[in-house]
Amino acid sequence: MERYFYQSPLGWMTLICSEGALVQIHFAETKPQNVSDASNSPLIRDAVRWLTAYFRGRVPSFTPPLAPQGTPFQQAVWQALQAIPYGETCSYGDLVRILSRQLGKPRLSAQAIGRAVGSNPIALIIPCHRVIGANGALTGYRWGLTRKANLLAFEKLTRSNALGE
Repeated sequence: MERYFYQSPLGWMTLICSEGALVQIHFAETKPQNVSDASNSPLIRDAVRWLTAYFRGRVPSFTPPLAPQGTPFQQAVWQALQAIPYGETCSYGDLVRILSRQLGKPRLSAQAIGRAVGSNPIALIIPCHRVIGANGALTGYRWGLTRKANLLAFEKLTRSNALGE
């Protein structure tokens, strides 16, 4: 298992890879002391390249190998999150409808989906920050609503610039 620390515009991020895939990316409040910023791992270099492109306002053209650890239900939710386009949002209700159809279940709990969204171990690449409340309100984000608002504003601004708006 390799751990790497990345300085993003929104704070330090911890990247963890194991057996050829990213298993975690999360925001950290501070950078741990006495930790090297160098990595010989091609996977870490790819993840850093993805994050750097993202924070420079480019939609990354690739996704590094991901291996988030979770239940089959969590995996289904995280897969659905990856289908939310850059610069767009989706409500928990939308996720309920999408996952009910995909999983062949007539009823799913928005709270269960919310717990799975909240336990997403790979920030940004699995874009849980794009999930909002039914009324358009920002709702919980594991790394704080301020970061969520900043990420959504950043994507909207970047998307508008890309579209010439």
